[in-house]
Amino acid sequence: MVPNTTPVWFISGCSTGFGHELAKLVLARGWRVVVTARDAARVAPSVEGTDGRGLALALDVTDQDQIAHAVRSAHERFGRIDVLVNNAGYGYQASVEEGDEAEIRAQFDANVFGLFALTRAVLPIMRAQKAGRIINITSVAGLIGFPGSSYYAASKHAVEGWSDALAVEGAPLGIKVTCVEPGPFRTDWAGRSLRQTPNRIEAYAETAGARLAGTSGGSGKQAGDPIRAGEAMIHITEIPDPPRHLVLGRMAHDAATAKYKERAAEIAAWRDAGLATDYPDAG
Repeated sequence: MVPNTTPVWFISGCSTGFGHELAKLVLARGWRVVVTARDAARVAPSVEGTDGRGLALALDVTDQDQIAHAVRSAHERFGRIDVLVNNAGYGYQASVEEGDEAEIRAQFDANVFGLFALTRAVLPIMRAQKAGRIINITSVAGLIGFPGSSYYAASKHAVEGWSDALAVEGAPLGIKVTCVEPGPFRTDWAGRSLRQTPNRIEAYAETAGARLAGTSGGSGKQAGDPIRAGEAMIHITEIPDPPRHLVLGRMAHDAATAKYKERAAEIAAWRDAGLATDYPDAG
């Protein structure tokens, strides 16, 4: 019999990478977890022999009916959802000019609108509990736009801004929100979760084209350890005041820190020009 006091996690995108490793860590702690993937058969082995603590479900976050069914099944099985991890999604690379309309829209359906929809489905449960943690796995690209990753960065920036608002709305309800922004990790993201529109316009060869060509070159050699990342995510659910941002890996930390210092300095430098646009009597 599974103690009903153990936390219940709901993780999207568990077939590989962060979702897969995080689910294993949660189960190893004796907690309960709902593991999901487009094909439930790919995640079913991860919950075998867990004495009912694990539930494997099919979930395509772009399918509203599947979202409703998965959340309902999780609630019926465990009676609550304490932690939602929005991990499902993928990368798309192209120069801005060469971006394919269908690919761009498909990415936003998964990375943005699917994440929004899954969260909306879980929020009534957390609101009734007066407690919940939401972890949105974005990317360092959610803080910085890199050449060749404009549309991916746009999808992650969208989640970051939306999470700011959700954090304010959820705070009085006991719901806390963290965005996790990883840099390069050994998750086979480039091999399994990345689409590209090849660079053919020579003018972009040294910017977007170079990044597209180099994305998979270091696969398997990235500094980030997905197991340590999972442990960091678990840690922030165990403290009363989790961070609003959790930047993972030295590359991401250094790049984000430099970017925000540069941004703050630029805003300060243009303060007078910006304030001069108010009506003189606006106070």
